[in-house]
Amino acid sequence: MKIEHINPPGLASPPGGIYSHLVRAGAQLYISGQLSRDRDGTLLGKGDVASQYRQVWSNLTLALAAVGLSPEHLVKTTTYVVGAENIPALRAIRQELSPAEPPTSTMVVVAGLAVSGALVEVDAIASFPDS
Repeated sequence: MKIEHINPPGLASPPGGIYSHLVRAGAQLYISGQLSRDRDGTLLGKGDVASQYRQVWSNLTLALAAVGLSPEHLVKTTTYVVGAENIPALRAIRQELSPAEPPTSTMVVVAGLAVSGALVEVDAIASFPDS
């Protein structure tokens, strides 16, 4: 099976090049945890979980588009959120942004994320159709 490592130009470069944003392995696409960073790596929406989640979802959509996919191709997401009090806001936005047939999902409440000020991170798996 061919494995392809991809770092779309619209996403911030992985710090120190220690990971790839996307790895395609056969018909599966694995997407690294996305934060609310812009293409320059600046964390957006500090202190605002809703704003951060919208940017995270935008980054996921951009990652998918880089390989010709869309949110409808997602099969699994894992959301890491700082503080259980932020869950209702995330669920409301998720209902708004998710495809009609949403993927499987796991949400984990954590004490903190690797980037100071980040309140939410999402990693995902997508599948290429007819591969």
